[in-house]
Amino acid sequence: MSELRNVIASARSIVVKIGSSAVTDLETGLDRDRLDALVDALEDRMRAGSDVVVVSSGAIGAGIAPLGLRKRPSDLATKQAAASVGQLALAHAWGTSFTRYDRVVGQVLLTADDFSNRVHHANAQRTLDRLRSLHAVAVVNENDTVATNEIRFGDNDRLAALVAHLVSADALLLLSDVDGLYTGDPRRPGPDGEPARLIEQVDGPDDLDGVIAGSGGALGTGGMASKLAAARLASDSGVPVLLASAADASAALRDASVGTVFAARPERLSARRFWVRHAAQAHGRLVLDDGAVTAVCLRRRSLLAAGVVEAVGNFSSGDVVDLVDLAGRTRGRGVVGYDADDVARMIGKSTDDLPPDLQRPIIHADHLVPV
Repeated sequence: MSELRNVIASARSIVVKIGSSAVTDLETGLDRDRLDALVDALEDRMRAGSDVVVVSSGAIGAGIAPLGLRKRPSDLATKQAAASVGQLALAHAWGTSFTRYDRVVGQVLLTADDFSNRVHHANAQRTLDRLRSLHAVAVVNENDTVATNEIRFGDNDRLAALVAHLVSADALLLLSDVDGLYTGDPRRPGPDGEPARLIEQVDGPDDLDGVIAGSGGALGTGGMASKLAAARLASDSGVPVLLASAADASAALRDASVGTVFAARPERLSARRFWVRHAAQAHGRLVLDDGAVTAVCLRRRSLLAAGVVEAVGNFSSGDVVDLVDLAGRTRGRGVVGYDADDVARMIGKSTDDLPPDLQRPIIHADHLVPV
């Protein structure tokens, strides 16, 4: 077995994300038998000495059947209604199942704003740390009943990666209805007629050349694309990832012998740069010309007014903004040094043509992160 799998298998602190399809069914709602099997595997890992935080999808899925809905809702109000019903059932099911092992469960509901807001971020971190110190099992989910489309994580894969960073986990396990990363859809032959191949280990971007990632299924919002994004996010925070099927949870949690493993990046992003890239909410965007994109996003130089083509949004000094190229692609993020009104006066001008109070970079290199 590879050294990376051994690292994940022996990790003392892990975050385990459970997909909607692993614990819910469209017709019957919560599947207690499958949830109990997952808890059995989690309990074995905890008895082996690991500290475990669970990120559980399934609130909306658990509320579909009780409300008489025939499919996952697409409008926000019905999603929130289903989540309000399903969240109660989901938390109760986790608590009841862990009671078999005399474990206490604490529910932690988070929104994206809890990670972008520094005060909320610190409060969430303290809560999770205290639950762990009291030997309770923290079960985390997105607070679907209040989250809006503008402040949603989008999927619990990303939430799990952010939680892994928040609690300084040693490994992240993503367990859902897929058994690993394939070069394409394993249910269909590829363009050359050959079946898709399982990729056992990803050490860097080059290992993903030619990989086709799809969207989520009927019960969840995630898919392979979201799992790859989550793996990259976790890698930036120095956390290796195992992607496997929930049906293989026992092996995944025991020795990491199944699925696909993703290596953490050699140099971990600082907490500040990680927050700018992944957690902070963008309050606007700056459109850069080609020269500025090269200087700022590739050469890590400070952003000067001459390279800005357009400023969008009502941001203030100290806010995070996206940096986009002329084609509209996001190329970086940074903490802006001026209010939007000041930036509007500076656009396209050389530093010498600006008044003394506006001659600093719009974004200093120390506060820039390419994406």
